[in-house]
Amino acid sequence: MDQRIVIAGAGSIGCFVGGLLAATGRAPILLCRPRIADEIGSHGLHLTSFEGWTELVGSPSLRIETDPARALAKATLILVTVKSGATAEMRRLIASHAPADAAVVSLQNGLDNAATLRSALPGRRVLAGMVPFNVVSLGNGRFHKGTSGGILIDEAPDVVDALTVPRLAVAGHDDMRAVLAGKLLLNLNNALNALSGLTLYQQLGDRRWRKVLASCQEEALAVFAAMGVRPWSMGPLPAAMLPRLLRLPTFLFRLLARSAVTIDRSARSSMWEDLEKRRVTEVDELQGRIVALAAQHGLEAPVNEAVLRAIRAAERAACGSPGVEPVSLRGNGS
Repeated sequence: MDQRIVIAGAGSIGCFVGGLLAATGRAPILLCRPRIADEIGSHGLHLTSFEGWTELVGSPSLRIETDPARALAKATLILVTVKSGATAEMRRLIASHAPADAAVVSLQNGLDNAATLRSALPGRRVLAGMVPFNVVSLGNGRFHKGTSGGILIDEAPDVVDALTVPRLAVAGHDDMRAVLAGKLLLNLNNALNALSGLTLYQQLGDRRWRKVLASCQEEALAVFAAMGVRPWSMGPLPAAMLPRLLRLPTFLFRLLARSAVTIDRSARSSMWEDLEKRRVTEVDELQGRIVALAAQHGLEAPVNEAVLRAIRAAERAACGSPGVEPVSLRGNGS
């Protein structure tokens, strides 16, 4: 049976994934805010990638909707791509408007979004998912992919088949708890990049910033060990080795990291974009989650806590990236 796919909360990731699905005839519905609907209506949906390809997607393959009731009414597969803070509202909309047999896939950062969706959608098929690559909105309907990687979701062959199209690798995984923990380790850099004001390539090329990230990850690894979770790794090195890799001299770090991920030299984190556009960030689901879990397990996470405070201060200031120095986060000497 053909899937009627709805991208529920089409921002940067949702527009990129939805655009690739539309380009190959899947005809998804993008449920998005009026601002994004206006952009795409005026300019089309223009996708680009650090890999060098470009795709301009327009109607009739792409359908834009701002009314949740209309968008969700006949859905068979719903991809939730809202930020974590909007998950509870999205689950309410799905419960109110989507057919009971529609599958739901969380393609969100953080550890708990699939569980949050399940809690209000009893009896429904809810799958956890993980998007490893970074997408930044460039305005006027343009969305740029800046890093590499393929999507992972709970084992579900029919859903994997529905989402696998050219330029969008999707695979099933039998331990998404470990995958989401591994992704969170990497996402702890989102806040550091946002605070630095640098591109990801520049920031990760600065050993002082890598030492801060290493400290954040060590605190997170201690939390995961207390939880009995062994985080998944995107590359050949085990996740537990990431802090050691980050502390290496830059030439060795670049040499070894190249096997795990490719980064566009102009890419920045989505949290940097949030600060620049005066939006609330997802830091509570990243550094904030590690701080909260550490407290629950009788551990401390001082570097993650310092980063959390710095991002919250930047949100309040509403002046974009503050361009801080890594020494201010107390992790540079670790």
